[in-house]
Amino acid sequence: MNEQAPRRPSKPYRRPKKDPVRLLAFEALRAVDERAAYANLVLPPLLKKARENSGFEARDAALATELVYGTLRRQGTYDAIISACIDRPLREVDPPVLDVLALGAHQLLGTRIPTHAAVSASVELARVVLGDGRAKFVNAVLRKISRDDLDTWLQRVAPPYDEDAEDHLAVVHSHPRWVVSALWDALGGGRAGIEDLLEADNERPEVTLVARPGRSTAEELLDVLGEDSGLPGRWSPYAVRLTEGGEPGALDAVREGRAGVQDEGSQLVAIALANAPLEGSDTRWLDGCAGPGGKAALLAALAAGRGAALLAAEKQPHRARLVARALAGNPGPYQVIAADGTRPPWIPGSFDRVLVDVPCTGLGALRRRPEARWRRRPEDLEGFAPLQRGLLREAFHAVRVGGVVGYATCSPHPAETKAVVQDVLKGRGGPAVEAEWVDARPLMPGVPALGDGPDVQLWPHLHGTDAMYLALLRRTG
Repeated sequence: MNEQAPRRPSKPYRRPKKDPVRLLAFEALRAVDERAAYANLVLPPLLKKARENSGFEARDAALATELVYGTLRRQGTYDAIISACIDRPLREVDPPVLDVLALGAHQLLGTRIPTHAAVSASVELARVVLGDGRAKFVNAVLRKISRDDLDTWLQRVAPPYDEDAEDHLAVVHSHPRWVVSALWDALGGGRAGIEDLLEADNERPEVTLVARPGRSTAEELLDVLGEDSGLPGRWSPYAVRLTEGGEPGALDAVREGRAGVQDEGSQLVAIALANAPLEGSDTRWLDGCAGPGGKAALLAALAAGRGAALLAAEKQPHRARLVARALAGNPGPYQVIAADGTRPPWIPGSFDRVLVDVPCTGLGALRRRPEARWRRRPEDLEGFAPLQRGLLREAFHAVRVGGVVGYATCSPHPAETKAVVQDVLKGRGGPAVEAEWVDARPLMPGVPALGDGPDVQLWPHLHGTDAMYLALLRRTG
């Protein structure tokens, strides 16, 4: 009679541990993927809720923020590495599984979290949000990834630079190939410049404040923040850069609207338009694409200091409300309206200065909105072009002869910058306008590497700003 070997007692089921930091990061990534949301809009309310309900501390919020933004910035690189560790096309892996894998890959390859902690925490997250079966798949993939560091993986998954430079840069620096090509064309030069730019796109941007003239000063903000939390701006006299410990919402000046959060490049655009030389009257200014209100608030404050009035127009009513909130308390006269800048309600030729910061692909702000690089397509350039030309053409109609128009966009792509201006000046797509260029470079004193002029292109890697473009033009007829 054969005796059966005694059965080993099965391990008791262990409930997965819920890690609130990683659960929040996963929830944010799912919102970005499922709802086409932006992380900078999704994350703050999630963090606020976590602080109120889960006792989130500052370090928890910092880790959750790093996990979300780091994963989004490096998504292309991590996708290539994950793809090398599985036996099926990446598109056949469910998106929630990919999010957990990417979060795990970032912890392994992009942070100082110990390997065992990164793997175990990711597997526990998978058990909570995916189930035990798919958690085993996550465990197997992450263990493969953990065998090498990032540099070793890049040597394996990125094609050699000499064989395919654009694809190499796309994988190494986590940008779509067409974006690499577009940025390289806009930047010009050799390999060093484009690599510096792509690396800057993957760095966490500083939070920059603007002290609104007549209501606060940079010196006041610096005094409140102290040496440990604030530094002077690099270029704008109204800018203050926050260090790691700086929290803009804790400042009375920000809560009261006397200061705001605004990239230094955006500040420079508004200041340059306000300081462009002008003959004759200087009493009526227009911001024709004012949402969400940062440039409009600075323009309104600058206008008030000269006794001028600002009209801020924004097509979308909900964004117009944001503009009104940003301008609330401005000491000078201003008005906020919901209006389409391509079908304007104002009388032609009634403004002395006009700014149109036109809708665009946002390729100049990939540091702040890293998910945009994965959503945009080359055909988006053609989609924005008619609107950009229409807004600029109407800006010329709005300004008086002798007045100045500022055309701005947060993109360095030539199709959204100089090409739009040239099309309008030469009458492509509509009647030509009579105007002359105003050299914008002297209106950004102390700022280096602004290009050949007369227009200006800012860069993250050269100026520490978003890649803002500005053309200033004076109407001559």
